[in-house]
Amino acid sequence: MSASRTRGLIGASIVVAVLGVTAACGNEDSPTPGAQPTETPTTTGTTPTATPPTPSGTPSMDCPDTIAAVKAAVDKAVWGKGTAKSAFNPVSVTICQYDPTATGQDYATVQTKRMAAQATQLFTLVNSAKPVAKKPNMCTKELGPTYVLRFTDNDRGVLSYTAEAFGCRRLVATSFEGQGKPGDLASPRQVSPELIKSLALR
Repeated sequence: MSASRTRGLIGASIVVAVLGVTAACGNEDSPTPGAQPTETPTTTGTTPTATPPTPSGTPSMDCPDTIAAVKAAVDKAVWGKGTAKSAFNPVSVTICQYDPTATGQDYATVQTKRMAAQATQLFTLVNSAKPVAKKPNMCTKELGPTYVLRFTDNDRGVLSYTAEAFGCRRLVATSFEGQGKPGDLASPRQVSPELIKSLALR
């Protein structure tokens, strides 16, 4: 067998081998490629965006503030400043009660109203608590509701107190709205057990 013929046979064998491999493996342009390793599609995990919690409670004309606004007003109080008693003659009071776990934009979840003698009795309990010269710094950690007491007089003045039934049990006159003024706001003090008991009544 001549050398040229041998080279021709070897070349033909190589071409056949290459074509055989290509047929077995397929190529990029083939619509049905040969045996190819399959890939399991992977999903790229996306971090879900945090949805802010839905505020609890409902704002109203009588209880318009969030718990954040209520706390901010109490925190601004200057202890040892103000009158010993408030010169105010209420004819009604709205009690706005905030849940113990209320935060941020949460509103009062319970709203009750007391008229005439009941409003006067509640105001007497508020007014009878003695002023505290220094802000309390020894406080318990139990949870309890926060109350905002909005006393109204015959001239449509609204005197607001915040009473905390937990922790330092702060009782703070936070604002007066309407015509005239009852003089200086009463000095901050602490909620008495009698007042807490009265507020818990429905």
